[in-house]
Amino acid sequence: MASGEAEPRRGQAEVTPEGIYVGKADLDAPEEQGWLLGYFRPADDPRHSPDVEIKWGRHPKGDRRAQWVTGEERTALLVLIRGRFHMEFPDRTVILTDPGDYVVWGRGVDHSWLAEEEDTVVLTVRWPSVPGYKVPLPE
Repeated sequence: MASGEAEPRRGQAEVTPEGIYVGKADLDAPEEQGWLLGYFRPADDPRHSPDVEIKWGRHPKGDRRAQWVTGEERTALLVLIRGRFHMEFPDRTVILTDPGDYVVWGRGVDHSWLAEEEDTVVLTVRWPSVPGYKVPLPE
C-alpha cells in the first residue's frame, strides 16, 4: 500500500488523528443493533451524526422486525446487498431480489421487514438521525 493508505485490520478499527474512522461493518455493526453511524455514537466519534443513520443489516432466513414502525418521522433508503428481503408497508410488500435493488420511503410510512433467504445483507440509510426508535432487545 502507498504511504498514508489505511486498510481495516481484522477485528480492529482505527481512528486517525485527523478523525478518519476505518472499520469493518460486520464487526462494528453489532454494537448498536447494526447501526454504524448516527446520533447514538459518542460526540467525539467520527461516526456520530445528528443528520443521518447508516445500518449494515445481516439477517438469517426468517428474521423479522420485532414490531412495525409506526409514526415514522424520517425518510429511509434500503439497498439489498445479498439475499432476498421483503419490505412490508400497510398496502403492499416490496420484495428485493437482486443485489442493488432498493426501496425509499418517507415520513409517515409505517413499515416492517422480513429476510427470506439465509445470510441476507442490506444497507439502510435514514435521515435525519433522531432518538426514540430503538426496538428493545428480546429478553
